[in-house]
Amino acid sequence: MTEPASAPRVAPADRAALAEQAIRARSLRRLWALPGTRLGVVAWPPSFGQRLFLRWHYWWQAHLLDALVDAQMRAPDDERRATITRFIRGHRLRNGGRWGNNYYDDIAWWALALQRADELAGVPSGAAVSGITSTIVGAWSDLAGGGIPWRRGDVFRNTPANGPAAILLARTGYQDRALATADWIDQRLRIVGTDLIADGLVPGEADGEAAVDETVYTYCQGVVLGAELELAVRAGRDHGRIHRLVTAVGTHLAPGGVLTGHGGGNGGLFTGILARYLAQIAVRLPDADRQDARTRSAAAELVLRSADAAWRGARHGRDGPIFGPDWADPARQPGRGGTGAVSGNAMVAASREPERDLSVQLSGWMLMEAAALIGTGPARTAGSELPTGSERTAKSELAAGPGLRAGSRDAGPTDRFGRQTDH
Repeated sequence: MTEPASAPRVAPADRAALAEQAIRARSLRRLWALPGTRLGVVAWPPSFGQRLFLRWHYWWQAHLLDALVDAQMRAPDDERRATITRFIRGHRLRNGGRWGNNYYDDIAWWALALQRADELAGVPSGAAVSGITSTIVGAWSDLAGGGIPWRRGDVFRNTPANGPAAILLARTGYQDRALATADWIDQRLRIVGTDLIADGLVPGEADGEAAVDETVYTYCQGVVLGAELELAVRAGRDHGRIHRLVTAVGTHLAPGGVLTGHGGGNGGLFTGILARYLAQIAVRLPDADRQDARTRSAAAELVLRSADAAWRGARHGRDGPIFGPDWADPARQPGRGGTGAVSGNAMVAASREPERDLSVQLSGWMLMEAAALIGTGPARTAGSELPTGSERTAKSELAAGPGLRAGSRDAGPTDRFGRQTDH
């Protein structure tokens, strides 16, 4: 790979196009060489088993579809629209002819991507979206005051399932349930002292107190922002929670103004998700007062600063950029091998070199699409009141502060909830 001495100076939309080019060149392939299909290979360079899609990570593919829709909105193209159709077909075939699985977070992500493909890219998916939405509506329980579990048969109720579910419910006409879900998250999972959103909780027995896991993940903040935005736009919800959470993200999760990462594996996607919904805040939050304007500007600045840092730190070669798992640090050239361990169908650890993981590269592409959506126009003004927190600190110090533990799902021992904890 040839690498210029410094990152090329290109416009946000061109950065997004180059990031898309990289994913399409390195990762997008036919499923089992079947005509009319596409799916994302989960690592590059891939192992033989990865080329055969022995592991394929359902929810990573949902975000790949979402990114393809982002690109279609940026630069409409008949060939890409056909790729989206092939991708949806490949996903369903690899999933055994089914749309869903047992994980409510997975199916919420997939339904959100399908809905956008239908409404924005013109690829019909309404029946699948309707079926998944009905499944999510039926998963609600008054146990622990409401919410849905992480997966079928589990008691753990977390933001990564309830957040995207609330976005989907708001977009599909279930506004009352979306409002109830957003209220449940705010009442049960907002961390006192930081105003960030915790990972989840295990309900207590009978009237016992729930055990809250206060680990902080960037994507938990993103999905709550997305849900509150949909409710603000569609139901006239007050914007106070959005103002508060954007401020908290800037204060605690963006040292030096650059959004922090969570390594590779599943964690590789987390901050790209946050960037996506920050960009939505920047361009869609109704501008009713000065605080709305400040929040839009702060959200835009977080995305644009992160995109600038990620682009500077990326390795730039013939096929496009290779992004690092932490956008403030230089990316490394990934080698073959060192695939992260997979526990069950949910826990995917980082590869030895996280840059190898599709999740990390997708997150970089999502960031570039988010920055392209914002552009460098009115959203980025001199009046931005961005809370940047402290200067860049060592990763081990990043989680400093009461009630804040910046988490990673890469690998590690099992916690009291039966899930992997930090390294």
